[in-house]
Amino acid sequence: MMTTPTRKRRRTPAKTQTWSIPQLEEWGLSQGQQRLLAVVGSVAGVLVAAVVLTFVIGSMSSDFVPERATAAAISTQPRPDAYKGWVSPKLFAPIARSKADPDPLTLKDVFAEKVLKEGRTTLKLAATKMDADCSAVVWGQGLADQLAQAGCTQAARGVYTDGRHVAQYTLLNLRDTASADGLVQSLTTMHRGGWTHLLASGRARFPVGGYTEASGHAMGHYVGLVWIGRADGAEPGAKDDFVSLSLAVRGAEKAVFRRVVAAGPIPAP
Repeated sequence: MMTTPTRKRRRTPAKTQTWSIPQLEEWGLSQGQQRLLAVVGSVAGVLVAAVVLTFVIGSMSSDFVPERATAAAISTQPRPDAYKGWVSPKLFAPIARSKADPDPLTLKDVFAEKVLKEGRTTLKLAATKMDADCSAVVWGQGLADQLAQAGCTQAARGVYTDGRHVAQYTLLNLRDTASADGLVQSLTTMHRGGWTHLLASGRARFPVGGYTEASGHAMGHYVGLVWIGRADGAEPGAKDDFVSLSLAVRGAEKAVFRRVVAAGPIPAP
């Protein structure tokens, strides 16, 4: 039987790690922006898109302070305490509509890598699942209704753990970019009353009432939902690098970048 851990009022900031690539530093990118560029730029065959991807990182605010859920919205379902969403960059224009990218997602494509690494973070894949009924992977009627209106046809979920942390990545296949942008923006407030179900796994779970963080990323007609936290439900401390945790689990997005390349051409920056 799961117990509800005591919430802390203040989050202890994680220890800052030095990470820099000289060329990207010359372009004026912060360390966090450089790390994200390195993740997405590592997709095989997409090296020519590295410069284009800089404006993807530019949409990330270095002074982001996530919006916290209120006590009035306490639910019996685990849901993120903090959420931030980003609309789709121009890079994903080749897959702005699902009609231009008709091949369905597969678990083998999205979760091809069983181990994801970023810095000192190493995540191991614990479970995956593909659902054609997107409403089955979420709770909250408002969210289920918006997914239906967005023409959601697939929801691919993968949950990872390193023993201390849990990270779930959900990739939603929607009708078009407008639908994807609308969803990540709506979740800024909607996440309080609706979110994805955590994929069942004996090795990875979020305690009800535990502290978690999330982000939504529109990528053409896709939406990637990142959900991370400590396995014990406590807020992150000095030994918890949630930045690396989030970047690591976004390795699943390589599948989307491969589709951009296949649909091409990639827009000029």
